[in-house]
Amino acid sequence: MILKQTLVAMELLDCPHVNGAVIKDHFEQYQGIYCEVNTVHGEKGKTDFVQIIIPGLSGKLNRGSSPTLGVIGRLGGIGARPSHVGLVSDADGAVAAIATALKLADMYKRGDRIQSDVIITTHICPDAPTFPHKPVDFMDSPVSMAEMNHYEVDQSCDAIISIDTTKGNRIINHKGIALSPTVLKGAILHVSDDLIRIVETCTGHPAVTFPLSMLDITPYGNGLYHINSILQPAVAAQCPVVGLAITSAVTVPGCATGASHASDIALAASVCVETAKQMSAGNCKFFCTEQFEIFSSLYGSMQHLQG
Repeated sequence: MILKQTLVAMELLDCPHVNGAVIKDHFEQYQGIYCEVNTVHGEKGKTDFVQIIIPGLSGKLNRGSSPTLGVIGRLGGIGARPSHVGLVSDADGAVAAIATALKLADMYKRGDRIQSDVIITTHICPDAPTFPHKPVDFMDSPVSMAEMNHYEVDQSCDAIISIDTTKGNRIINHKGIALSPTVLKGAILHVSDDLIRIVETCTGHPAVTFPLSMLDITPYGNGLYHINSILQPAVAAQCPVVGLAITSAVTVPGCATGASHASDIALAASVCVETAKQMSAGNCKFFCTEQFEIFSSLYGSMQHLQG
């Protein structure tokens, strides 16, 4: 469990004045780690997109061939000020992503370097809007989903884990983390056996998974139901995407404060770090290539669902 880094990330983000520069300044202590910030203005405010890159020994940044893992902290905003004071439940994805980056950066600094590059992205907005949703209100975002995907989905990734608070529903009645099936080019595939193994190793419990509908993997704004934005990166990505949900046993609004549990966030970060290690060692596949090829030959491309 990556508890120390999770607590550091929570302290960094739980501030009305936090922005991308604060995160970049914190990562200045790690030589060789890249951190870039882009401020984007939208109709409902602005946010800072943060990208942190941990180079691998034989990753693409070093002209190697090891696969690149992307970790996206997906959310509307880390705060809903001024109506809600403090870190909101929706912030868990950003906290988990930053904690993942901190742990990998600590490893890198100490000499525990993996083969693969890891690209961590999220966005920092302490005063995001909200919008009505049943059974509980959702956090909104100051920028569009297309802009979020533009800044958070790096096309150099060979696989992506999308972390998102997924508590505002009655589908997942479990406190902790839950894993989605793999989504690739508009197709919902079976849950990765390797990722199940990693989740069970990190939690010490049987893996909890959650269902996806075809509606969930279509773009936001089309009038269809979505469990939340956890699989929206799959709309833009050409690589396999898996949702890693931070969950609760009851429905919790995304704009609720006091609802972030460091132990659950740390579990999600641990899964991301261990997945990076396993991918780096060639021991983790997000999908079965043969099964995807058979599916595609029988039923054709599903990529029209990405548009």
